[in-house]
Amino acid sequence: QVQLVESGGGLVQAGESLRLSCLASGRTISSYDMGWFRRVPGKEREFVASISWNGDSAHYAGSRKGRLIISIDNAKNTLHLQMNNLKPEDTAVYYCAAKYRDSATYDYWGQGTQVTVSS
Repeated sequence: QVQLVESGGGLVQAGESLRLSCLASGRTISSYDMGWFRRVPGKEREFVASISWNGDSAHYAGSRKGRLIISIDNAKNTLHLQMNNLKPEDTAVYYCAAKYRDSATYDYWGQGTQVTVSS
């Protein structure tokens, strides 16, 4: 199975950018479709973005589309999420996740990285 470790979170001001990374180990990331999710305290975890195993297809939550770029670096076994023009409502813990290509649900999750955007 694959292990996922996120990094790149932090405290930024509104309008700034962050690039989150998710390093996979144990198996090659190209075995999976990958996604980013987020959770705000007291709310359900929500979908942010996903990308197919070969990078050919990406999907974004409608509310943030245009400010996000998801990418996959198979050579480095790493998933990225570029977040631009950050807003205070982007504050959350961000998780990366992996699912087998024929799976309907995500099978593996990282521990999360905190993103805090101040106004």
